Amino acid sequence: MIDWTSVRTLTFDCYGTIIDWEHGIADALLPVFAAHDVAVSREESLARFAAHEHAAEAPGRRYRDVLATVLRAIGDDFGFTPTDAECAAFGASVGDWPPFADSAAALRRLATRFELVILSNVDDDLFAASAAHLDGVEFSHVVTAQQVGSYKPDPAHFRVGLDRIGRPQHEIVHVAQSLFHDHVPAKALGFTTVWINRRGDDGGSGATPPASATPDLVLADLASLADVAVEASDT
Repeated sequence: MIDWTSVRTLTFDCYGTIIDWEHGIADALLPVFAAHDVAVSREESLARFAAHEHAAEAPGRRYRDVLATVLRAIGDDFGFTPTDAECAAFGASVGDWPPFADSAAALRRLATRFELVILSNVDDDLFAASAAHLDGVEFSHVVTAQQVGSYKPDPAHFRVGLDRIGRPQHEIVHVAQSLFHDHVPAKALGFTTVWINRRGDDGGSGATPPASATPDLVLADLASLADVAVEASDT
């Protein structure tokens, strides 16, 4: 059980937790598949993305280049070669991925009680484009893969985050959708975590590789987190 009265900072994964990356990924892949006359279901396209993304996340590599590599690998899976323009467009599509409907309002509520921090596997400019969709929500710190030179589940994001936040770890709760990228490394480092299970009863792991972890709390969305955390912090 989380003692919300002792929590001062919430760290967030962005994509899959705040931004609906599965929606964004599937929508960005759809015109590529259509252009190459390939029929792929939404779930299969997400599974192919999950199969290739982590392998493409070499230390120091920009995330837009990671996505271009992922698209080429997906093309290999289905027997087509994407154009350079298609790869560049997929790499830049992150800024068009939509937030979940509850994200901005929930984050504003949480900001009345907690410091908000981002720990994200993305480039600085791509996160800035995503943040513009959040109706002015501000974060005290933004830690990106571009800044730390590696990708979660490497623990560098969490260590850099701790250094920048400057609070004891027991005053911080990490909030994320991906068990693989976030909960496994965060729990190994001793963080309290909340799993935002955005896929609900859909089954499978979607755009993330399968993984096993034991979060301290499981909720369906950020609106539920705001209800729980704000109310508990007032007691």
